[in-house]
Amino acid sequence: MKQIAILNTQNPSDPGSSYPVSAAEPYLPAAGRRLPFPHRSRRRAVTAASRRSIPSLRKIPNARSGAVLSAMLSLRSDESGLSSLLSILVFAGILLLTSPSAHAQDPGFSQFFASPLTLNPALTGKFNGVLRVAGNYRNQWPAINNAFITSTVSVDGPIMTNKLPVNDTWGIGIMAMDDKTASGILNDYYLGISTAYHLALDEDGYHSIGVGFQGVYANQSLDGTRLTFEDGLQLDGTFLRSPSEAINSEFVQVHYFDANMGVLYNATTNGNNNFYLGASGYHLNHPKASFLGEDTINVPTRLTLHGGGYFPIPGSASTIYVSALASNQAGARQYVLGGAWEITNDNDETNPVNFYAGLWARFTNNTTDAVIPYVGLDYNNFSLGVTYDVNVSALSTASQSRGGIEISLIYIKKASDGKHGVPCPKF
Repeated sequence: MKQIAILNTQNPSDPGSSYPVSAAEPYLPAAGRRLPFPHRSRRRAVTAASRRSIPSLRKIPNARSGAVLSAMLSLRSDESGLSSLLSILVFAGILLLTSPSAHAQDPGFSQFFASPLTLNPALTGKFNGVLRVAGNYRNQWPAINNAFITSTVSVDGPIMTNKLPVNDTWGIGIMAMDDKTASGILNDYYLGISTAYHLALDEDGYHSIGVGFQGVYANQSLDGTRLTFEDGLQLDGTFLRSPSEAINSEFVQVHYFDANMGVLYNATTNGNNNFYLGASGYHLNHPKASFLGEDTINVPTRLTLHGGGYFPIPGSASTIYVSALASNQAGARQYVLGGAWEITNDNDETNPVNFYAGLWARFTNNTTDAVIPYVGLDYNNFSLGVTYDVNVSALSTASQSRGGIEISLIYIKKASDGKHGVPCPKF
């Protein structure tokens, strides 16, 4: 969930006064939302945007990654494997709640469960099928001059299924994301490759632990030709080129590489239900950021703890789904929790028709931010989900309570032998 940079035609210091600003060249007031990572707002938010962005490559912390992988591989023969996993997840939770504040936020989705590779690299290949294609689109605060539009697509699946131990899974995937701010003045593009190994902890595969890694190439661009600054405002309401801004009338872009990692515990008690718990860390290599080589910062790590499950209702065609997420980046904390009710209209498991209705709520830094109604449909191999954020925070006046629409579409190709496998995370 992003905080806001209000794009309007009022003087930010006096909401009742007129402040002539071109719709094509929005002014970003100081009271606004932090720009998407790795930017933050100050007295001149656009000036800050021109000084805070990217490149520089730092190596992945191989020692830490290797230690986690070694610990995971030892779980099969270790009777205390579950305790070890819970210790890892508890440690991740402590980091999540105690991380120091910095100055950035990643783009994200209300349907976090429908964008697996932006949530946790350990979800790579963890689904019931042989190929998964997921797409997401989010238009946040459309009433505020197209503040943020985010879209992503990912493809992942298991590999070497006939060469691995029974009930183990090795998955690979690729993900692309596009995040546009202020009608495309600031653009972020990401391309990532991920892999995850899921190790069965028992003979039936009812319990498993997975660890995943992801490398991301990022490109950010800022179109200075579309920016206007307060010291360029003329008495007739027009703008001239700012005499003090280096970014003025320039198009700049920067690049960096990112390292992400996650763990996932997945389980079922009877082969029909499912529950899971995961933790992930993004920007673990803290890439450096600067558009103009000034005021360089490191992109802060985003830590996420998430979990959920589903439970069929005995004697009915319904299933209850629940999920929750807690994340922390740069002191910006977000908590999302809720659930959905599924009713099956067709008992044919090969081509199911399922309907979903649900509700989630989002809280940010002790503020109730939005309620999120959800409707969904499964048809054959496709799953469609639609949510609409109803903003209930102090921002509701500026956003007209229109937090934004979000759409997800997932295609899963089933195994040719018809085997369903151990239930995997869905919401």
